[in-house]
Amino acid sequence: MARLSTAFVALAALCWGVSGGIGGILAAQGWDPLVVSLYRGAIGLLFVLVWLGLRPQGSGLASPRLWFWSAIAGVGVAGNFSFYFVSIAEGSVAVAATLMYCAPVFVYLVSFTLKIERPTAPKWAAIVMVMLGVVLLTGIYDIGAGDVTPIAAGAGLLSGLFYAVFIFGFKYAAPHGSPQAILVIAFAALIAILVWLVDADQTLAVLSTPSWPLFAILGVFGAGLSFILYIVGLNHTAPAVASIVAMVEPVTASLFGVVILNQSLVALQILGMGLILVTVTALSVYSSAR
Repeated sequence: MARLSTAFVALAALCWGVSGGIGGILAAQGWDPLVVSLYRGAIGLLFVLVWLGLRPQGSGLASPRLWFWSAIAGVGVAGNFSFYFVSIAEGSVAVAATLMYCAPVFVYLVSFTLKIERPTAPKWAAIVMVMLGVVLLTGIYDIGAGDVTPIAAGAGLLSGLFYAVFIFGFKYAAPHGSPQAILVIAFAALIAILVWLVDADQTLAVLSTPSWPLFAILGVFGAGLSFILYIVGLNHTAPAVASIVAMVEPVTASLFGVVILNQSLVALQILGMGLILVTVTALSVYSSAR
Protein backbone atom coordinates (compact mmCIF):
# COMPACT_ATOMS: atom_id res chain seq x y z
CA MET A 1 0.00 0.00 0.00
CA ALA A 2 2.89 2.34 0.79
CA ARG A 3 4.38 1.83 -2.67
CA LEU A 4 1.02 2.43 -4.31
CA SER A 5 0.53 5.60 -2.28
CA THR A 6 3.96 6.88 -3.29
CA ALA A 7 3.02 6.18 -6.90
CA PHE A 8 -0.15 8.26 -6.41
CA VAL A 9 1.93 11.19 -5.11
CA ALA A 10 4.32 10.84 -8.06
CA LEU A 11 1.41 10.73 -10.53
CA ALA A 12 -0.10 13.85 -8.95
CA ALA A 13 3.21 15.70 -9.25
CA LEU A 14 3.54 14.50 -12.85
CA CYS A 15 0.04 15.80 -13.61
CA TRP A 16 0.88 19.19 -12.11
CA GLY A 17 4.08 19.34 -14.13
CA VAL A 18 2.24 18.57 -17.37
CA SER A 19 -0.43 21.14 -16.48
CA GLY A 20 2.28 23.80 -16.41
CA GLY A 21 3.28 22.82 -19.93
CA ILE A 22 -0.32 22.92 -21.14
CA GLY A 23 -0.63 26.34 -19.53
CA GLY A 24 2.38 27.39 -21.57
CA ILE A 25 0.69 26.26 -24.78
CA LEU A 26 -2.50 28.15 -23.91
CA ALA A 27 -0.50 31.26 -23.00
CA ALA A 28 1.26 31.10 -26.36
CA GLN A 29 -2.19 31.00 -28.01
CA GLY A 30 -3.11 34.25 -26.25
CA TRP A 31 -5.47 32.96 -23.57
CA ASP A 32 -5.76 35.10 -20.43
CA PRO A 33 -4.07 33.41 -17.41
CA LEU A 34 -7.15 34.16 -15.30
CA VAL A 35 -9.42 32.40 -17.80
CA VAL A 36 -7.09 29.40 -17.82
CA SER A 37 -7.09 29.36 -14.00
CA LEU A 38 -10.89 29.62 -13.84
CA TYR A 39 -11.43 26.59 -16.07
CA ARG A 40 -8.76 24.61 -14.25
CA GLY A 41 -10.52 25.26 -10.94
CA ALA A 42 -14.05 24.72 -12.32
CA ILE A 43 -13.21 21.28 -13.71
CA GLY A 44 -11.39 20.47 -10.49
CA LEU A 45 -14.56 21.36 -8.57
CA LEU A 46 -16.57 18.83 -10.60
CA PHE A 47 -14.14 16.06 -9.65
CA VAL A 48 -14.06 16.80 -5.93
CA LEU A 49 -17.86 17.15 -5.86
CA VAL A 50 -18.10 13.59 -7.20
CA TRP A 51 -15.52 12.49 -4.61
CA LEU A 52 -17.55 14.13 -1.83
CA GLY A 53 -20.74 12.51 -3.15
CA LEU A 54 -19.11 9.07 -3.10
CA ARG A 55 -17.59 9.58 0.37
CA PRO A 56 -19.79 12.02 2.30
CA GLN A 57 -18.90 10.63 5.75
CA GLY A 58 -17.35 13.10 8.17
CA SER A 59 -17.56 16.00 5.73
CA GLY A 60 -17.86 18.57 8.50
CA LEU A 61 -19.89 20.86 6.27
CA ALA A 62 -21.85 22.04 9.31
CA SER A 63 -18.69 23.48 10.88
CA PRO A 64 -18.16 27.25 10.44
CA ARG A 65 -14.42 26.77 11.01
CA LEU A 66 -14.26 24.32 8.13
CA TRP A 67 -15.88 26.90 5.84
CA PHE A 68 -13.60 29.71 7.04
CA TRP A 69 -10.30 27.89 6.67
CA SER A 70 -11.38 26.18 3.44
CA ALA A 71 -12.24 29.60 2.00
CA ILE A 72 -8.74 30.77 2.97
CA ALA A 73 -7.39 27.73 1.14
CA GLY A 74 -9.53 28.79 -1.83
CA VAL A 75 -7.94 32.24 -1.84
CA GLY A 76 -4.58 30.50 -1.82
CA VAL A 77 -5.33 28.18 -4.73
CA ALA A 78 -6.89 31.02 -6.76
CA GLY A 79 -3.75 33.13 -6.34
CA ASN A 80 -1.50 30.15 -6.93
CA PHE A 81 -3.15 29.14 -10.21
CA SER A 82 -3.44 32.72 -11.49
CA PHE A 83 0.08 33.93 -10.71
CA TYR A 84 1.56 30.64 -11.92
CA PHE A 85 0.02 31.10 -15.37
CA VAL A 86 0.93 34.81 -15.40
CA SER A 87 4.54 33.81 -14.73
CA ILE A 88 4.39 31.23 -17.54
CA ALA A 89 2.88 33.77 -19.96
CA GLU A 90 5.51 36.39 -19.11
CA GLY A 91 8.48 34.06 -18.83
CA SER A 92 8.84 30.30 -19.12
CA VAL A 93 7.36 27.13 -17.68
CA ALA A 94 10.65 26.09 -16.05
CA VAL A 95 11.11 29.37 -14.19
CA ALA A 96 7.47 29.56 -13.09
CA ALA A 97 7.38 25.96 -11.82
CA THR A 98 10.65 26.28 -9.93
CA LEU A 99 9.71 29.58 -8.28
CA MET A 100 6.38 28.10 -7.21
CA TYR A 101 8.32 25.24 -5.64
CA CYS A 102 9.69 27.82 -3.15
CA ALA A 103 6.36 27.63 -1.28
CA PRO A 104 7.79 25.74 1.75
CA VAL A 105 10.17 28.66 2.33
CA PHE A 106 7.20 31.04 2.57
CA VAL A 107 5.54 28.58 4.96
CA TYR A 108 8.58 28.73 7.22
CA LEU A 109 8.80 32.52 7.10
CA VAL A 110 5.13 32.87 8.06
CA SER A 111 5.58 30.21 10.75
CA PHE A 112 8.53 32.15 12.18
CA THR A 113 6.47 35.34 12.23
CA LEU A 114 3.49 33.66 13.93
CA LYS A 115 5.82 31.73 16.29
CA ILE A 116 4.46 28.41 15.03
CA GLU A 117 7.97 27.22 14.13
CA ARG A 118 11.22 27.92 15.96
CA PRO A 119 13.94 29.40 13.71
CA THR A 120 17.09 27.29 13.54
CA ALA A 121 20.42 27.64 11.75
CA PRO A 122 19.67 24.88 9.18
CA LYS A 123 16.34 26.50 8.30
CA TRP A 124 17.88 29.95 7.83
CA ALA A 125 20.73 28.44 5.81
CA ALA A 126 18.19 26.71 3.55
CA ILE A 127 16.25 29.96 3.08
CA VAL A 128 19.46 31.79 2.10
CA MET A 129 20.33 29.03 -0.39
CA VAL A 130 16.87 29.24 -1.95
CA MET A 131 17.19 33.03 -2.23
CA LEU A 132 20.54 32.55 -3.99
CA GLY A 133 18.90 30.04 -6.32
CA VAL A 134 16.13 32.55 -7.11
CA VAL A 135 18.73 35.20 -7.92
CA LEU A 136 20.52 32.86 -10.33
CA LEU A 137 17.32 31.48 -11.88
CA THR A 138 15.68 34.85 -12.51
CA GLY A 139 18.87 36.78 -13.33
CA ILE A 140 17.78 39.74 -11.18
CA TYR A 141 21.45 40.62 -10.72
CA ASP A 142 21.39 41.63 -14.41
CA ILE A 143 17.66 41.94 -15.06
CA GLY A 144 18.03 44.07 -18.16
CA ALA A 145 20.03 41.40 -19.95
CA GLY A 146 18.08 38.34 -18.81
CA ASP A 147 15.16 36.54 -20.40
CA VAL A 148 13.13 36.57 -17.17
CA THR A 149 11.07 39.75 -16.82
CA PRO A 150 10.32 41.28 -13.41
CA ILE A 151 6.66 40.36 -13.90
CA ALA A 152 7.53 36.72 -14.58
CA ALA A 153 9.80 36.54 -11.53
CA GLY A 154 7.38 38.36 -9.24
CA ALA A 155 4.37 36.33 -10.38
CA GLY A 156 6.31 33.07 -9.92
CA LEU A 157 7.21 33.97 -6.35
CA LEU A 158 3.65 35.12 -5.65
CA SER A 159 2.34 31.78 -6.91
CA GLY A 160 4.55 30.13 -4.30
CA LEU A 161 3.35 32.55 -1.62
CA PHE A 162 -0.31 31.82 -2.39
CA TYR A 163 0.43 28.09 -2.44
CA ALA A 164 1.71 28.58 1.12
CA VAL A 165 -1.63 30.26 1.95
CA PHE A 166 -3.40 27.18 0.55
CA ILE A 167 -1.22 24.91 2.71
CA PHE A 168 -2.06 26.88 5.86
CA GLY A 169 -5.77 27.01 5.03
CA PHE A 170 -5.93 23.29 4.31
CA LYS A 171 -3.94 22.46 7.45
CA TYR A 172 -6.27 24.40 9.77
CA ALA A 173 -9.41 23.17 7.99
CA ALA A 174 -8.39 19.50 8.17
CA PRO A 175 -9.40 18.90 11.84
CA HIS A 176 -12.93 20.09 11.08
CA GLY A 177 -13.86 18.03 8.02
CA SER A 178 -12.85 15.70 5.21
CA PRO A 179 -10.30 16.58 2.50
CA GLN A 180 -12.93 16.34 -0.22
CA ALA A 181 -15.19 18.80 1.60
CA ILE A 182 -12.28 21.21 2.04
CA LEU A 183 -11.43 21.03 -1.66
CA VAL A 184 -15.06 21.54 -2.70
CA ILE A 185 -15.24 24.78 -0.68
CA ALA A 186 -11.75 25.86 -1.82
CA PHE A 187 -12.48 25.40 -5.52
CA ALA A 188 -15.89 27.05 -5.12
CA ALA A 189 -14.13 30.03 -3.52
CA LEU A 190 -11.66 30.11 -6.42
CA ILE A 191 -14.53 30.34 -8.89
CA ALA A 192 -16.30 33.01 -6.83
CA ILE A 193 -13.11 35.12 -6.88
CA LEU A 194 -12.02 34.68 -10.48
CA VAL A 195 -15.44 34.97 -12.10
CA TRP A 196 -15.41 38.68 -11.24
CA LEU A 197 -11.92 39.22 -12.64
CA VAL A 198 -11.91 37.34 -15.95
CA ASP A 199 -12.77 38.66 -19.37
CA ALA A 200 -16.36 37.45 -19.96
CA ASP A 201 -16.05 37.27 -23.76
CA GLN A 202 -12.88 35.18 -23.66
CA THR A 203 -14.34 32.96 -20.95
CA LEU A 204 -17.33 32.14 -23.14
CA ALA A 205 -15.11 31.77 -26.21
CA VAL A 206 -13.42 28.76 -24.61
CA LEU A 207 -16.59 26.72 -25.09
CA SER A 208 -16.38 27.01 -28.89
CA THR A 209 -12.64 27.19 -29.46
CA PRO A 210 -10.59 24.35 -31.01
CA SER A 211 -8.39 24.66 -27.90
CA TRP A 212 -11.13 23.42 -25.55
CA PRO A 213 -9.58 19.92 -25.24
CA LEU A 214 -6.47 21.55 -23.75
CA PHE A 215 -8.63 23.32 -21.16
CA ALA A 216 -10.33 20.01 -20.37
CA ILE A 217 -7.04 18.14 -20.00
CA LEU A 218 -5.66 20.95 -17.85
CA GLY A 219 -8.65 20.81 -15.52
CA VAL A 220 -8.71 17.01 -15.28
CA PHE A 221 -5.00 16.51 -14.70
CA GLY A 222 -4.10 19.88 -13.18
CA ALA A 223 -6.84 20.06 -10.56
CA GLY A 224 -9.36 17.22 -10.50
CA LEU A 225 -7.43 13.97 -10.70
CA SER A 226 -4.13 15.32 -9.32
CA PHE A 227 -5.49 16.70 -6.05
CA ILE A 228 -7.38 13.47 -5.34
CA LEU A 229 -4.34 11.31 -6.11
CA TYR A 230 -2.09 13.49 -3.96
CA ILE A 231 -4.35 13.50 -0.89
CA VAL A 232 -5.10 9.77 -1.12
CA GLY A 233 -1.39 9.08 -1.62
CA LEU A 234 -0.37 11.12 1.41
CA ASN A 235 -2.41 8.83 3.67
CA HIS A 236 0.26 6.12 3.44
CA THR A 237 3.34 8.09 2.32
CA ALA A 238 5.92 9.48 4.72
CA PRO A 239 6.22 13.28 4.46
CA ALA A 240 9.93 13.02 3.66
CA VAL A 241 9.24 10.65 0.78
CA ALA A 242 6.41 12.85 -0.49
CA SER A 243 8.72 15.89 -0.43
CA ILE A 244 11.28 14.13 -2.61
CA VAL A 245 8.68 12.68 -4.99
CA ALA A 246 7.11 16.15 -5.38
CA MET A 247 10.24 17.20 -7.29
CA VAL A 248 8.65 15.41 -10.24
CA GLU A 249 6.46 18.49 -10.79
CA PRO A 250 9.06 21.21 -11.49
CA VAL A 251 11.32 18.76 -13.33
CA THR A 252 8.45 17.59 -15.57
CA ALA A 253 7.30 21.17 -16.19
CA SER A 254 10.85 22.24 -17.05
CA LEU A 255 11.35 19.35 -19.46
CA PHE A 256 7.99 20.11 -21.09
CA GLY A 257 9.03 23.73 -21.59
CA VAL A 258 12.41 22.82 -23.05
CA VAL A 259 11.36 19.88 -25.24
CA ILE A 260 7.84 20.84 -26.35
CA LEU A 261 7.85 24.65 -26.17
CA ASN A 262 11.50 25.12 -27.20
CA GLN A 263 12.23 27.25 -24.14
CA SER A 264 15.83 27.36 -22.97
CA LEU A 265 17.83 27.96 -19.80
CA VAL A 266 21.41 29.19 -19.49
CA ALA A 267 23.93 27.47 -17.22
CA LEU A 268 23.45 29.87 -14.28
CA GLN A 269 19.69 29.40 -14.43
CA ILE A 270 20.10 25.62 -14.35
CA LEU A 271 22.41 26.02 -11.34
CA GLY A 272 19.84 28.23 -9.63
CA MET A 273 17.08 25.73 -10.36
CA GLY A 274 19.17 22.93 -8.88
CA LEU A 275 19.87 24.94 -5.73
CA ILE A 276 16.16 25.60 -5.21
CA LEU A 277 14.98 22.05 -5.87
CA VAL A 278 17.63 20.34 -3.74
CA THR A 279 17.42 22.83 -0.87
CA VAL A 280 13.63 22.91 -0.64
CA THR A 281 13.48 19.11 -0.76
CA ALA A 282 16.16 18.82 1.94
CA LEU A 283 14.33 21.40 4.05
CA SER A 284 11.08 19.45 3.78
CA VAL A 285 12.79 16.17 4.65
CA TYR A 286 14.53 17.82 7.63
CA SER A 287 11.22 19.21 8.86
CA SER A 288 9.33 15.93 8.56
CA ALA A 289 12.15 14.00 10.26
CA ARG A 290 12.05 16.07 13.45
